[in-house]
Amino acid sequence: MPAGRSSKIQQHLNYRMRVSLQDGRQFVGSFLAFDKHMNLVLGDCEEFRKIRQKTAKTGDKEEKRALGLVLLRGENLVSMTVEGPPPQNTRQRAPPRGAQQNMGAAKAAGRGMPPQPGAPGLQGPMQGVGGPSPAMMAPNRFGPPGYGGPPRMPPMGMGPPGMRPDSRERI
Repeated sequence: MPAGRSSKIQQHLNYRMRVSLQDGRQFVGSFLAFDKHMNLVLGDCEEFRKIRQKTAKTGDKEEKRALGLVLLRGENLVSMTVEGPPPQNTRQRAPPRGAQQNMGAAKAAGRGMPPQPGAPGLQGPMQGVGGPSPAMMAPNRFGPPGYGGPPRMPPMGMGPPGMRPDSRERI
């Protein structure tokens, strides 16, 4: 892997990071993802911001707010620092007592009734409603009723109608 900016920042994925923004706010959360614009995704995120007091006697008050999953625009980032290593999840969680074996497993869900072959509504319009009759839809050798068939070619040596020698007017 090349030693570019992307690989250096990839080393810190899943670490607990502190991110400072241009407006003075700081976000602390698990560093989950980034992109080419340096947009960041932080999980279990908390926002810290300093509120200036009106009186100069008391110092600035820091306000903390839990946010959860956050997307930060890369244009506003100032700095990133490591707060802590990634969490160690070597132990898998055991299912709670009385839980079903397949609890939480994804399964296809229908809309109530299981599919049946030949279910009404899946074969097109009902007989006599909406569409042409089956006789009209059946392939016919010469087209619809009342149609004389495909056009016939004139015998060899004769041109198309209107161009035959007997139909010319002499001037």
